[in-house]
Amino acid sequence: MHYPAAFLWSLPWIIPPVVTYFRLRHSRSLDDESDIPLENPPLVSVIVPARNEAHNIARCVTSILSTTYPNLELIVVDDSSTDGTAQIAREAAQRDPRARFITSPPLPEGWFGKQWACATGAKVAHGSVLQFTDADTVHGADLVTRSMNAMRRTKAQLFSVAGRQELGGFWEKVIQPQIFMILSMRYGGTESITQSTNVRDKIANGQCIFVTHDSYNAIGGHASVRTSVAEDLMLAQRFFAARKRVVIVLGVNQLSTRMYASLRDIIGGWRKNVFAGGLDSVPFGKVGRTLFPLFLLMPPLMELLPPLVLVLAATGVATSGTLLLWAAISGTATLVWWIVAYVTIRENPLYALAYPLGALVLLWIFLTAVIRGRRVRWKGRTYISQ
Repeated sequence: MHYPAAFLWSLPWIIPPVVTYFRLRHSRSLDDESDIPLENPPLVSVIVPARNEAHNIARCVTSILSTTYPNLELIVVDDSSTDGTAQIAREAAQRDPRARFITSPPLPEGWFGKQWACATGAKVAHGSVLQFTDADTVHGADLVTRSMNAMRRTKAQLFSVAGRQELGGFWEKVIQPQIFMILSMRYGGTESITQSTNVRDKIANGQCIFVTHDSYNAIGGHASVRTSVAEDLMLAQRFFAARKRVVIVLGVNQLSTRMYASLRDIIGGWRKNVFAGGLDSVPFGKVGRTLFPLFLLMPPLMELLPPLVLVLAATGVATSGTLLLWAAISGTATLVWWIVAYVTIRENPLYALAYPLGALVLLWIFLTAVIRGRRVRWKGRTYISQ
């Protein structure tokens, strides 16, 4: 049995998580910003695009209007909902004069629905700062105040907040951390993204983006990303390419989101984003885009390989001592990493034992996303991401 060889083979399973851990440690948080509003605070227009969000919209609207920020308007844009979203939103607002409710016009050819709804809201917004946020978010009372203070301090024209991901059911707790860990490995912590000088390393969280109205208009608004499935990523890249400052911070105590509540929604939601949207963040030009399917499939395959070898060993198929030692070291390293991850996000660390199941579902999502290519289907509409 060759112990040094087994250890060397295990390094790709050991080094990336350790590097990711240290990159994430340097992230900035909204907790470090003041919760006292600025003097003469600018008007912030909070724009919520909503399509068939009856199960989410009430808590979103209520949380936004509970803000301590003194100068705010809320614009809910109903995007052809068929489930009563607009009425529920109005009832949640309880005739608050800060809230307005509009319906987006018919979707034009070549536009994604979310971008069209955001652009519709921006056209009627009066604020010098626009906040775009999803209907499945819950906002802390201090979110806008702390964000505006941070935006002024950092001189950001685009300021994005990465909040806490609510994990309700089994599949959410097994699959969602897998996705966000891959994103963390790709982009690092907030400071890695903010300080990077490479446009391909820029990303924003579409669940919460603040922009100065003038800068938003200058880069063409959501019209400039109307054909991109990952409009948040592309907005960040558009702002940065136009020499405007892009900043992202953590706000786990100020923003939370439950993205998907079922296995079906998780598969459908990520399948529309990971390949078509990921192509816009791939480095090395055409070569990188050509190899991207392989890079996309590699993380779940690497997670699955050690336990697969151990299963084969248990059935007598795999007998190489060096191979078994490699599988034991690599599998243990991956398990320890997931235990640390679940403890960090304050979930039961026993879910770490299910990481092979999460990786298996992730592999299915990625495979079907690659097969679909740039064809995207979401909420009853079909798009081609460009």
